[in-house]
Amino acid sequence: MELTDYLRILRRGWILLVSITMAGLLTGGAISIAIQPTYTAETKLFLATQHSGTVQELQQVNNFGQDRVQSYAQIVTTPAVLQPAIDSLGIDMTPAQLASRITATAGVETVLLTIRATNPSPVQAAAVAQAVSESLVKVVAQLESPSAGGTPPVRLSVVTPATAPGSPSAPNTRLNLVIGALLGLVVGLGSVVLRNLLNTKIKGEMDLRRVTDAPILGGIAYDSDATKKPLLTQFAPQSPRAESFRQIRTNLQFAQVAHKSKTVLITSSLPGEGKTTTAVNMALALAQAGKSVALVDADLRRPMVGEYLGLDRNVGLTTVLLGSSPVEDLLHPWGKDELYVLTSGQVPPNPSELLGSETMADLIDNLERQFDCVVIDAPPLLPVTDAAVLAQRVSGVVLVVGSQAVKTTDLEKSLSALEMVDAALLGVVMNKLPSKGQDAYTYTYASYESTQPSSRKSPLGRQTKSASSEFDQVVYGRSEDQLERR
Repeated sequence: MELTDYLRILRRGWILLVSITMAGLLTGGAISIAIQPTYTAETKLFLATQHSGTVQELQQVNNFGQDRVQSYAQIVTTPAVLQPAIDSLGIDMTPAQLASRITATAGVETVLLTIRATNPSPVQAAAVAQAVSESLVKVVAQLESPSAGGTPPVRLSVVTPATAPGSPSAPNTRLNLVIGALLGLVVGLGSVVLRNLLNTKIKGEMDLRRVTDAPILGGIAYDSDATKKPLLTQFAPQSPRAESFRQIRTNLQFAQVAHKSKTVLITSSLPGEGKTTTAVNMALALAQAGKSVALVDADLRRPMVGEYLGLDRNVGLTTVLLGSSPVEDLLHPWGKDELYVLTSGQVPPNPSELLGSETMADLIDNLERQFDCVVIDAPPLLPVTDAAVLAQRVSGVVLVVGSQAVKTTDLEKSLSALEMVDAALLGVVMNKLPSKGQDAYTYTYASYESTQPSSRKSPLGRQTKSASSEFDQVVYGRSEDQLERR
């Protein structure tokens, strides 16, 4: 994966990343609150040597003292030093228990020794540090005393007495917060990447481009009202949904010119991706542009066109294919434009055989002679073979891809099924896209609130029509009179 792919993953999962990072930060704060505060007091001792002489002798004595300090640091935590300190303080603790709270460090190339004591009480910490340092001074004096008597060669003395600390040494709240935030960030990044790897569903244009280079005819944003008002005629002409279908209509017209096709088969990989609503609204958009359009419900397993448009589906496509009635008698005019609908008819036991028959091919040829455009709503590609069989009979296929509704592998299988039957894929329509965020469709429009035709100012200050209006004029003519004559 490239850097742009990782950035896209982060933009998609930034909420999860921030949430886990904040959880790590809060955990660090909670740990700091839960830990009992401890205080650290320290004393410093100095080792003096009882010797005088030449410079070389003094240097040897200095090295001797530094070596001695390193040894004294090791005996600080021995019972010989700690037991007298325990006795003087009168605390109920063994030398081993006290040793766990005592640390001694010798300075590098110095004769200074630092003793630190930790305790929940700052006063007790100072008392322990002072008692241990005084006990060490006595033990060293005993150890260094010559057996024959006389002055010891070295003398250890306290130069910095212990004082009660004003603030606890643990927990280190700031450090815990930083560690918690960093761990949360690492876990969050891992979670975001892992979620992206496990979630193979097509979410937006970037995911689609990793599977196919087919043209994207347009994108339709998710609309919660679409289930109650699915038709193009049920929402405002300048709404985002209406603009989306006009965009698809325009791009489809260009694709049809390139493929010289009049019949468009609308299908999807799986049920629930919105192919039927796309087919119906695409037919409505074409009819509103002045085209004569035939909408055919060829989903003979779960027909829905008649239900959306309020038409009886008991007689329709299957009636024509069985030769019971001519198609001209079963086409229902719908709306004020030149839109005619052929519903599914009775659900047959053998849909694939009917759709792949020569009678179906003759019906499509007949409709192409009578109408400018023929839009066919077909079943999904993966559950049944109906769409693949019918794709051989039409001149172009539009594949509807529902955001978060189909996996990458399913889309690959659908494209392979179309390629296997040598179907002409006109393009892809992305449906149910989020209106905001990384996977939102990139095309935007100037305004949707005005009831007048949308317009906007160009960078030079001139008023310009919306992009879709300009395309409509190019593709569909210059006026309504010309459209009617065509």
